[in-house]
Amino acid sequence: MNIIFAGTPVFARVALERLQAAGFNVPLVLTQPDRPAGRGMKLQASPVKQLALEHGIAVAQPRSLRLDGKYPDEARAAQEAIAAARADAMVVAAYGLILPQWVLDAMGPLAPEGSRRLGCLNIHASLLPRWRGAAPIHRAIEAGDSQTGVTIMQMDAGLDTGDMLLLERLDIRDDDSTGSLHDRLADLGGRLIVEALEIAACGGLSATPQPTEGITYAHKIEKAEAALDWRAPAATLARQVRAFNPAPGAATALAGEAIKVWAAHAEGSHAGPVPGEVLAADAEGIRVATASGVLVLTELQRAGGKRLPAADFLRGFALAPGQVLDASVTPAKAAA
Repeated sequence: MNIIFAGTPVFARVALERLQAAGFNVPLVLTQPDRPAGRGMKLQASPVKQLALEHGIAVAQPRSLRLDGKYPDEARAAQEAIAAARADAMVVAAYGLILPQWVLDAMGPLAPEGSRRLGCLNIHASLLPRWRGAAPIHRAIEAGDSQTGVTIMQMDAGLDTGDMLLLERLDIRDDDSTGSLHDRLADLGGRLIVEALEIAACGGLSATPQPTEGITYAHKIEKAEAALDWRAPAATLARQVRAFNPAPGAATALAGEAIKVWAAHAEGSHAGPVPGEVLAADAEGIRVATASGVLVLTELQRAGGKRLPAADFLRGFALAPGQVLDASVTPAKAAA
């Protein structure tokens, strides 16, 4: 079976690795253009492109797939590449571009040349219709969901609205960050897409419309969201810390100095004296009052410094009971 693959980050790379290991032929990869990254801000290929080049797979990197958009020449070149690949399906995982109708039509059940195709199959990291959109992993942790999962979906013109082809649940652990949950979901997504294609090859894959109830949207994460508002309950803030690890990182400040918080847990349910007030600071963690309960900060980072356990952090940062952490920090100024 010939598969066009469209994806960009590590989540997608895992799926591409699984497809290749399972013996699927991938004649073409679509991925985002190279972006500046690192301290030198040099152009860097996406994880998916890096893997494709390692295996000699043709790569297309259009800035847009809209034939009537800002980059029509790039879109037409991608259109020609897709047609030339003569693929049976397109697998999409965190690609980063919206697929216009012409792509859906080109990969549809009835291809222009008359052979049957499977269309565009999306690997989505949520239990649809919950958390449609850009940041399903972050939002599931932030909301306190106990479960998430992966849905293999038949793509249509809507935003994650297509029929469900395969779904598997995954428990969210109490200590899961977006980073740890991402890795488990990426592995699950890679396994499920291989399973879906193998079932489809035998004609046994059936589509189920998404429920009309329980629809939520996982809006893109904005850096401003990472600022810890100490007027919120400790349990909410603990989820926020986990949801924004590894990016953009939860942030606070003391006396104008930005601090990132990478690990924390909630204790108790009673309101503290003043939200943001440091109640204790020792090797066990920095205990901070919130609107309800105490947030214990156990891993922190100063601007330009390293992530450190609370005990090591406090050796180079004077923090005493009675000081008040500032909720108005601009996360962009915190440590990267």
